[in-house]
Amino acid sequence: MKITVQSIGLTPHEPLEDHIEKKVNKLATFYDKIQECKVFLKVENASDRENKTTELILAVPGDDIVVKKTCATFEESLDQCVDTAKKLLIKKKEMA
Repeated sequence: MKITVQSIGLTPHEPLEDHIEKKVNKLATFYDKIQECKVFLKVENASDRENKTTELILAVPGDDIVVKKTCATFEESLDQCVDTAKKLLIKKKEMA
C-alpha cells in the first residue's frame, strides 16, 4: 500500500511520520485490498486547543473510505482516524 502524507501549514517531524506509517500499515491486516492511503495533516485556525486535524483517505475498490478527526495532537487525531477506519474496513470486508 502506498502512503502519501500531505501537511498544510506545518512540517511533520520524524517521530510523527513514523507513527503515521506504523498505524496506517496496520490497516492492511484488516482489509488487504487497500491500494493507497492519503493522510492530510492540518492545523485549523481556531483558537481552540484541539485544532490538529487529520484526514485519512483510503483508496479501496468501490468507494474510498474517508475519515476526519480533530484533536489536541496529530498523534491523537491519527489514532482516532485509524480506529474508525479499522471498523469501516472490517464492515466492508464482511459485506464483500
